[in-house]
Amino acid sequence: MSETLRLSVLDLVPVRSGQTSAGAVAASVGLAKLADRLGYTRYWFAEHHNMRSVASTTPPVLIAATVAQTERIRVGSGGVMLPNHAPFVVAEQFAALEAIAPGRIDLGLGRAPGSDPVITQLLRISGPTADVDRFPDHIADILSLVSPDGATLRLTSGREYAITATPAAAGVPLVWLLGSSDYSAKLAASLGLPYVFANHFSGEGLERALELYRTEYQPSEAHPTPQTFLTANASVAPTLDEARARALPQLRAMARLHSGRPMRELETVEEAQSAAADSAVDQVIAGMERRWIIGDPVAAASELRTLATRHGIDEIMISPIAGSYATEATDAAPGREQTLALLAEQVLPPIE
Repeated sequence: MSETLRLSVLDLVPVRSGQTSAGAVAASVGLAKLADRLGYTRYWFAEHHNMRSVASTTPPVLIAATVAQTERIRVGSGGVMLPNHAPFVVAEQFAALEAIAPGRIDLGLGRAPGSDPVITQLLRISGPTADVDRFPDHIADILSLVSPDGATLRLTSGREYAITATPAAAGVPLVWLLGSSDYSAKLAASLGLPYVFANHFSGEGLERALELYRTEYQPSEAHPTPQTFLTANASVAPTLDEARARALPQLRAMARLHSGRPMRELETVEEAQSAAADSAVDQVIAGMERRWIIGDPVAAASELRTLATRHGIDEIMISPIAGSYATEATDAAPGREQTLALLAEQVLPPIE
């Protein structure tokens, strides 16, 4: 691991009470522009569907909007849930994004549905999509389709049919495999692909997944050595008290999710603080607080460096979960902006 720790951002485009989708997207684009100025390495949008507190439903659209308003940061998906989509469509979308912003596009792929069974079926009504069991095959298809040479399909007549995701590719998006299981780690290793562990979601099995990935890694031409980082939830503020207060809306939302309760818009800090006591929710929150980065800038930076050293990585992707107070603008995210700015001051070299 190098001495320099790189930071990146994972964004679910959170929607809080009193906020529209337009306001949430504007806040996230503004956050990406800040991350670009501060020297963050990459900015990824997740894919989730039919969740009242999450507006990151279509990563390619959000990526296109963001690369148009940033200059140097890599922008990508964290990730596209491949079973929801035809691989050829994904390849075309990201080949087009690579043409829009050459050398700045990441294509993170996952195999989870990103929603419930009803939404999964709705996503597949328009035509056949990638069967979960064929996930490895469809990753290979995408890698071929986005390459300058494209792919070749043999028709039942025996004739070969050439296919490309874009007619004259000058570059390709960087493909990453995302996951939180042994399966994803082993698959990334067998394909010789970079791998990201979704530590922000559960954190369970992190050490084993990274060990499997590294020990079973099969070098590829594009990636002769294993490349990996992990994600982490973070709320950072000038004081620990403020960091905790801003983390509470997201903590409560995740506790409800883990308890099988309906999702709703994120609460404001005031709404979360005034909520009635709930022992089941509070117990889940206590467990999550121990795994999340919640603190003042010096303490938070120290935790990140310790996490990086422990797992032998030189990049951490921050999911900035700091919530908003009711008086704060609905087209911005002051708490999340503060988290990125304070961590950058402690960890990242200044941009010249």
